[in-house]
Parts: sequence; C-alpha cells; structure tokens
Amino acid sequence: MRISLNWLRELVNVELAVEELAEILTIAGLEVEDIDDRRQLADGVVVGKILDRQPHPNADKLSVCEVDIGEGNPAMIVCGAPNAQADIFVPVATVGTVLPAIDIKIKPTKLRGVKSHGMICSLAELGLATESEGIHIFVGDNITVGEDVRPLLGLDDVILEIMPTANRADAMSMVGVAREVAALTGAKLTLPEINPTSFAKSKKLSVAVKDSAACPAYLGTVIEGVTIDPSPFWLQQRLEAAGIRPINNVVDVTNLVLLEWGQPLHAFDGDHLQALSSEKSLTIGVRFANAGETCQTLDGQERVVKPDNLLITANDYPVALAGVMGGAETEVNDKTQNLVLETALFDGVTIRRSSRAQSLRTESSTRYERGVNQAGLETACQRAITLIIQLAGGKAVSQVIHDARPKLDQTSIHLRLSRIQQILGPVEGGVITKADVERILSDLDCVLKPEPSESDCWNVNVPPYRSGDLEREIDLIEEVARLYGYDRFCDELPDKTEAGKLSFEYRWQRRLREAFRGAGLTEVVHYSLVSPAEAEVVIANPLFTEYSALRTNLLDGLINAFVSNQDQGNGAINAFETGRIFHRKTDDIQESDAIAGIFGGEFFTQGRWTKAGKVVPMTWYEAKGLIESALSCLGSPIDYCPEDSDSRLHPGRTAALWLMGAKIGIFGQLHPQLQQDNHLPEATYAFEINLTQSLSLLERKKSQVTRFQTYSSYPSVARDLAFFAPLDVSVSELIKVMKRSGGVLLEAIELFDDYRGQNVPEKNRSLAFSLAYRASDRTLTDAEVDPAHDKIRQALVKQFEVNLRS
Repeated sequence: MRISLNWLRELVNVELAVEELAEILTIAGLEVEDIDDRRQLADGVVVGKILDRQPHPNADKLSVCEVDIGEGNPAMIVCGAPNAQADIFVPVATVGTVLPAIDIKIKPTKLRGVKSHGMICSLAELGLATESEGIHIFVGDNITVGEDVRPLLGLDDVILEIMPTANRADAMSMVGVAREVAALTGAKLTLPEINPTSFAKSKKLSVAVKDSAACPAYLGTVIEGVTIDPSPFWLQQRLEAAGIRPINNVVDVTNLVLLEWGQPLHAFDGDHLQALSSEKSLTIGVRFANAGETCQTLDGQERVVKPDNLLITANDYPVALAGVMGGAETEVNDKTQNLVLETALFDGVTIRRSSRAQSLRTESSTRYERGVNQAGLETACQRAITLIIQLAGGKAVSQVIHDARPKLDQTSIHLRLSRIQQILGPVEGGVITKADVERILSDLDCVLKPEPSESDCWNVNVPPYRSGDLEREIDLIEEVARLYGYDRFCDELPDKTEAGKLSFEYRWQRRLREAFRGAGLTEVVHYSLVSPAEAEVVIANPLFTEYSALRTNLLDGLINAFVSNQDQGNGAINAFETGRIFHRKTDDIQESDAIAGIFGGEFFTQGRWTKAGKVVPMTWYEAKGLIESALSCLGSPIDYCPEDSDSRLHPGRTAALWLMGAKIGIFGQLHPQLQQDNHLPEATYAFEINLTQSLSLLERKKSQVTRFQTYSSYPSVARDLAFFAPLDVSVSELIKVMKRSGGVLLEAIELFDDYRGQNVPEKNRSLAFSLAYRASDRTLTDAEVDPAHDKIRQALVKQFEVNLRS
C-alpha cells in the first residue's frame, strides 16, 4: 500500500524524518519496501511567466520565449512546444536543475544559433505523465512567479510503499497506519470529523440478501441531485499518490474513503438501476450467481459468472460482482444525477473465491479478503456521504439497511505480566515493566482492567478494528514486544545450552545416501505430488489435476525417469532417491521415509574396447552385489528371500530384503512386459527399502558396542562341500545352517558351482561350496577342522535331507 506522507501528517502529528519513520514502521512489522521521494522530480523547478514568444529564426517548430522566473532579468528559453504563448504561467527548470524523469541536467546551451537558459517543462518531463502534447500551463489566481512548483503539482510529497502482513487488515488504510504511527511515536492522532445524517425510510428502495453469511451487512443510501464534475486538485493528488487514477468527484470520493478507512464502497447510477427493472420499486439484491448469467464489469469485459461469484442485482438483474468490481451498465457518468451508494460487509473467503473465479483482483477484493472492520461500516458510509454532498452537491434522502452482524461484544483477554517477562526475556535496563505494558496497550486503544484476584494481571478489551488479529494472550504479548521495539531486546542465550547435533535417523540417512552415491548411482529428487490412480491419497485443494495426489512409493517415479532418459537418447539413468511416501490405512493417513533406486543396461560405459565393442548388460548377481555393497554400511547382513508380490518386477528374479529378522524392502529385475512396453534394456533392476523401518531396527542395535576383531596372520584351511539339494531350498537357508553349525572356526563360505541337468536327481540341483576355517592364534590342524566340517555335513543332511557328494 502506498502511504502519502503529507496525508499521514494530517492524521497524526509526526515530524520524524521520512527515513526514521520508515525504520520505525519496518521494525514494528509494517515493512517499508520503498521510499518514493517525489520532491526530487521537480527540485529546482519554479513558476515562470512567458512575457513574449517569438518564432525561432532558424527553425520552424521552435520558438524563443522571454520568461520571468522571479530573478530580475527575464530568461531567454528556446521551446519546442506548440502551446507556448505569451501571458501564461509555466513550470521552468532553471540552470543546474536535474530532472530524474528524463535523466538530464539543465545547462546553458545554444539551439540552432540561439542561446537558451533553462527549460519549460511538460508533465511528462516532471514524471507526472507518460506522454504530454505540450508544456504544462498553470491555471488559477494564487500563482506567484518564482515560487516552487512542487506544491502546485503535488510533488512536495514522499510516498512510503508498505507491505502489511496478512493479519494486519487494519494497516490497509490511512487511518490504520496513522493509529500505528501514533502508538509507535506517541504523536497526537486527529481523525476526520464524522457528522451523522438522519434519513427517511425509503419506499422506492429495498435490500434483499439471500445469504447473510456471505453478506452480513448492506447499507444502500439514495443521494439525489448530484452534479458530476472533475474532483478538486487536493483529492486528485491523494488518489494519484496512492496509484489510483482520478475519474470524477463521486467515484473519487468512494476511492478516497477506501484508502482512508479501508472500507470499499461503490456508487451506482440510480436512474440506470431503475431502468433495468419494469417495476416502480427497486430491490438491491445480494446472491450467488446462477449458471449461464453474465455481467459486464467496469473494465469493459463481458464476464460469464460462475457459482462462486457473489452478485449485486437490481430486481434480480446482475449489475456488479460483489466486493470485486462494479458493472458498466450502472456506472456513474457525466449525466448521472441520482446515486445509490453501496456500503457493505462481505465474507473474506467468499470474495477470495469470487475474485479467483474471474481471475480479477482489485483494491476492494484485497481488503475484503483480509478483513474489513465491522464496527466502522457506518463511519465510512457517513464520511462518503459528507464528501459527496460537499463536492457534488445533492441530498441524502433515504437509506435502507440489512444488518445480520453478530453483536460486537468486546472479548476480554487475560494477560499476565509474569508471562510477558517469561516469553520476552531481558530487555535494555532489565525487564518489561507493568507501566510499559499499560502504556503500550493503551496506545493501541486497548482497555486494561486490573484483575482483582491476581496481582500484575489484566483483563484486556481490544478495539473492534483489531478484533480479528488480537484474540489470545500471546497476541497481546507480541504487540507489547513489537511496540516496545525488537531492537531493544538483549541478545542473550539461555543458561543451559547444548551443541547442535544431527538426529540418529538423519545421520544414518546421510550415510546411506553417501553409500549409494559411492556405488555409482546418481541421486535424484521428484515431486511428492503425482497423478491420482487408485491407492494414492488425494489432496483436497490441488493446483493441477496432474499433481493432485500424494505418492505411495518412489519406484514409479524412478521408472518414469528411466524411461524419459532413455527416450531422449541419454542412456540409462542409474539413480536412487530418498523421500517421503504416503499411504492410507483405514481412515488414517500414514507417512514414512523410503529409499529406492533403478539401474541397468550397460552400467559402466567406458572401456567397451575391452569387450570387443559389445554391450555387456549387468547380471542379476552384479546388481545384487551393488545393493550389498551400499547396504554394508548398516553393519548387519541383508538376507534375501524369494518374492513375487510386486507386479512391476520379474516373478522369478525378485527377492525380499530382510534385516535383523524383519522385511524392509524388495529388489529384483523389472518385469519383461514392463520392459517391452517402455522399450527398456532387458537387464534393468530396481529396489525399494522402507527407510523408517530400517532405521528403527538399527536404533534398537545402537546401544551395542562395536568390538574390534584382530586380523589373523595364520593361513586358513579350505574344505569343499558338494551335495544334491532340493530345488525349493534356497542357498541362503543352507548358508545359515552352515554358519550356525560351523562354530567360531568357520570364517567364510562361498558358492562356486550350481549345476542342474544330466546326472542330477529330478527336482534337485548340484551345489558346491568352499568353506574356509581359520584361528587367530594358530595354524589349524586337520584334527581341529574335521569335526567342525563333519558337524556341518550332518546338520545339512538332518535339516534339508541333502545327498552328500563330498
């Protein structure tokens, strides 16, 4: 919002320098984003009177003017404006003046052989217009040659561009900012005088509001006999300083009251409203739009209204978008004589939806969305009536009211001094005192009543214009801190402080990410929002249909990325991702962290010359080795069990990942049909691990102390073990039994042969393992190794009924 310093000083007697005032407002929470010092636009420009104008001897379009600028001898100035003539008052930039709008410094010069000492200015050259056809001519009786032009052009002002936070609806008005400045500086506040007007009941006008929740209050005032003219200069100045284009005296008054009190108003042409109805009486209605209705707004657009649009109607005919923009059919024009002045309260959520439905945001809708002071409705209405009658004449003859506002009882908030001091801590000179609290809140128009049953406690009633912002004790504490000054607080740390550290979960997550990057995978990030399918959690208010659900897994996104990368000729993406996934369990929505990856094709692209230029895809065991390499940082072995539950993976080449007796994820080759449909390499592998569950298992183990195991300098003793085993017995099950039976001497087990075919019993396979035995303090003898080896053999025969071959 643009704040005119001149206007502000009429409302509050503040004499601070503009930079100091801007700093105070910013520290207090009303951030000043920019300072537009309009005084610089015409610094050095004075009023001059053209005494004589003669054609330039060497140029048809130039003239030589003799100009009195109040310095004794007239100045000779060459001018190219077609409207230059004798006996007119004009703005003159004297020698040495800088004009920022056109970025030039005025110097004595010679134009086509004639000396020129100064420049007669147009409004464009003074930064007041984008284009000008000629020089500006002052009109009036109280114009003095040589005086500063800035007061005459409204350039003696400074504009503060402030950005109030969303909760400070009161700061969207000049009166609200003036109250804030008065509270911050202690300056005297002088608000415009409001004179009440009595009205007769109208027989010709009535109001019908169909939804009082959308429109709690509506005031319709009939003003007859107005004369539409341009606004006086002071009013135009104020609107232009705020960035609003002046239109006429009536419309400008409604905009002035909007800026002054933060209450939007709209003036209808009363005769045009009546003309839209065949009935003698006129009913102003407020209702939601029906399908197929249209309304032409003041910007000239014919708008197809939607059910979210709240309309103002004349005998049920749409004439305006309520709280957003008026209608072109009933706008005030030069021929308007009778007015219907609308002053209304509209629900903020309703106006926000209506504004969004038409992609139309205005000064009015912005204020309704943030919240309008319900108690100030009549004040703003009366202020507008007074100014309209003062500037446009006429008489306010009647007023109709719909009022469904809840009773504006002031809510009492319990406030404790001890709580203020506890929350805010030490300040310069000690702590915030009782006197400080009473002074600050009283400056904010709060009424404090001491609590009789408790010392240093109050019951605080907040003013109506802050009732939507100040609702709890902590809100009042924030106001005390804000007006006391954040710059006066002591920057002290609490007595008991601890060094910052990463959580257990985050440390392990970083370790895993580092491990997968070290294994050769690229870390990627995808959106958590996906297109809805079946099991996704759909969000209530999505921005786009394509991103209207929460993902239930990471692997789908990685597969799509792999396909996209492949289609663009970039090869296999070979990537992993960590992120949050969501799923619905009965009526509850749960979330957890996961880590997933995808890789395949030719994993290592360099050195193909060693393979005779052929592409050698990654094998299942190479992919499994990559997973094991990365997950080895967990410090606990990963077990693999056959799995066929995921339709995206090959049913015969998929394994569930188990950690410490619990299933944590899945790993396998992509399903052949999925590969074929997306033209992927045959050997493409993927995994997904529940990170939350995995770290929970590791946290149980974190209390266990890691013990160092010495490296044996003695040689190992190797034994081979071969047997026929049933096909339904996995190698991992066999290895578990071997480790359990082998005791402390068994160091390593390696499968080196897996054969199925001739000379192997039906439904069996031939397996051969190499077992290594080692002790840390001696070289083992056959007498020590043989019993351990025989124990393993017997355990395999007993548990799996294997047929030993060696």
